[in-house]
Amino acid sequence: MLLDHIVVQSLLIVHTYLRNDEFSDEYRILAIITFLLMTIIYNTVGVYRHESAKSDYFSSVLQGWGTLVLLLGLFGFVTKTSETFSREVILSWSVTGLLGQLVVYYLTRKVLIRAMSETIPTLIVGGGELGRHIASHTNSNQWIPDQVIGVIDDGEVFDAGWEELGIPRLGVIADIHRVVKDYGVRRVYITMSLENGDLIKPLALGLIEENVDVIWAPDIFGVSLLNHSIKEIAGVPLISLSETPLQGGSALAKTVMDKILAMVALVLTGPVMIITALLVLVTSPGPILFRQKRHGWDGRIVEVYKFRSMKVHEELDGEVRQATRDDDRITAVGKFIRRTSIDELPQLFNVLSGSMSLVGPRPHALAHNEFYKGKIGAYMLRHRIKPGLTGLAQVNGFRGETDTIDKMQSRVNYDLAYINNWSIWLDIEILFKTVFVVFGRNVY
Repeated sequence: MLLDHIVVQSLLIVHTYLRNDEFSDEYRILAIITFLLMTIIYNTVGVYRHESAKSDYFSSVLQGWGTLVLLLGLFGFVTKTSETFSREVILSWSVTGLLGQLVVYYLTRKVLIRAMSETIPTLIVGGGELGRHIASHTNSNQWIPDQVIGVIDDGEVFDAGWEELGIPRLGVIADIHRVVKDYGVRRVYITMSLENGDLIKPLALGLIEENVDVIWAPDIFGVSLLNHSIKEIAGVPLISLSETPLQGGSALAKTVMDKILAMVALVLTGPVMIITALLVLVTSPGPILFRQKRHGWDGRIVEVYKFRSMKVHEELDGEVRQATRDDDRITAVGKFIRRTSIDELPQLFNVLSGSMSLVGPRPHALAHNEFYKGKIGAYMLRHRIKPGLTGLAQVNGFRGETDTIDKMQSRVNYDLAYINNWSIWLDIEILFKTVFVVFGRNVY
């Protein structure tokens, strides 16, 4: 990380001096902004956590650097300061900055691989999914010295996936002392399920005399996880099973992007919104905007705005009937603005107010949430992030009416996948795809 910052800042100074013979205050400010944005974005994208393969790193650094350059360009456009900087300097710096980071990665990788050439014979205790997951990633990651040579397990049902990994079953737990000695094991991972928790303590104590490293991997695969992470307080490791990804720099980066793009979108779509408001007003009696209470971030109640696309009608208390194809409540203008998603444009004001984001799980009516939360596991976890104008589910075909539990389950699966894999780059990708699905046939 330090080397990346040094390379990027040094290249900016070099290009500026070659072009202007000085490093002016404007470029000093750019250097500071770059340092801050790079720290936030690279942490969000996870540039320094993708160590298993070169392709993982290349992909993440390309996402991080591309997002940084894009945000700098948008900032210059909105603040009208882009003319202050030399296009030649910015363009050459953008290209060489990326190449410089890749060179740093290549050289650092070469040095560390040589320093970590020694492997540690490792044993897995527990033949379930968790143990196989750790073994697979450990043996395929050349940055980790641990080399899993076998697995032991008492269970009658042994996961067949071990054969695909080429890792043999060396016996049962009672054989562990023999296995450690015979195979020269120096490290043991205990990955047994929580059902066998009573065996973990005596197993760990019994391995003390073998002088091996003992590592316990808590079995969290059987729990509904959401953006899980590990922290430490007063030396005690804490496993977060469910938390929002929008914290600290991540939340700031998403908020900044939301507000900048929302303001740009309002300027570009302003004429369309004015015309739509007039059409709604003159073609159907009732208010121009439809306001509805929905669940927002962390389940807070927010009021979401839309252009009214239906005739004014009464609904039973606690009941909200979803719009269907050929719904007789939809007005003539409403059919068009719903199909083109123009009816959603007022939600840009929700984005500016901070109650919504450009990208996130679509907010559902309160009655729908009450109905589905008892029928779909982990349904309410979709509220651990801001709701959005568009989302991963919408660009993958799950728009419009969810008339079956299976359809809503698929939408929720995409929403949870979005939260678990959130990044600025993913938001940009979804926004780009949204342009191509706005006129999809699935909208009514």
